[in-house]
Amino acid sequence: MRSVAQLLAVPNGITVEQHAGAVLVESLARPQAQCPVLHRFAPGLYIREVSVPAGTRCVGHYQRERHLNILLKGKITILNTNGTLSLLVAPMMFVGEPGRKCGYVHEGMVWQNIYATDETDVEKLEARFLDKTQVWEDHRSMRLLTDTAQRTTDREDYLAVCDAYGYTAEQVQAQVQRTDDLIPFPEGTYKVALGPSPIHGKGLFATAPLLPGEPICLARLGGKRTPAGRYTNHSAAPNAVPVVLETGDVGLVALRYIRGCSGGALGEELTIDYRIALQMRGEEPLQ
Repeated sequence: MRSVAQLLAVPNGITVEQHAGAVLVESLARPQAQCPVLHRFAPGLYIREVSVPAGTRCVGHYQRERHLNILLKGKITILNTNGTLSLLVAPMMFVGEPGRKCGYVHEGMVWQNIYATDETDVEKLEARFLDKTQVWEDHRSMRLLTDTAQRTTDREDYLAVCDAYGYTAEQVQAQVQRTDDLIPFPEGTYKVALGPSPIHGKGLFATAPLLPGEPICLARLGGKRTPAGRYTNHSAAPNAVPVVLETGDVGLVALRYIRGCSGGALGEELTIDYRIALQMRGEEPLQ
């Protein structure tokens, strides 16, 4: 078994950044560890909290800006930009410089990246703060193509729902594309993020595990749609259900265990049965 120093050692003739890229390529060819991500929003702050199990060699995306880092739990050896190694032991806090972290987790780790921003769209936040390599983007695109081929039944059932309730797909899309009734997620902690969907367009994905019966997030608040209300796609076998809360708002609840992030990839796409959503609006299928 290779030592941590051997796992992270930079071969002669290449830079630390090139080595981190090579480690990423090697890692993507292997099974990915379950790495739940929580997204915490407070006034002027976004906290991205990731948990990584012991025994994991990890490579982060390139951070564009200096920002606060907090190691809440665990122990990790980090490869520094000069090729040396540093052992970080929780609890500790430091300002991270632009660049990409590569390391080995000795003890189960909880790490927070803290950014100054009022944005609550994780997809937009990642586009602003992170640079993702072409290798990573190609890997995600290939995975999307594979997953898309497996969701034909969901797309066919979506068309069946439209037909049963007297809507064309174009009419439904026109409703989805409205912007006058949209609001961002309110402040709080979330286990979801938006991303390219293998079912249709953009979808809502789990970033941390969800248990059966667990409330996920609000889809409608004060009569307006949150990102969940806009982007949650239909499935013939949904893993979530919309429910009307005591406040009159609408939330999503998990129907079964839903897998969160593995490695740096989003977890399962969250889906509902549009028939239930239409019936909640008082609509019935055409006779």
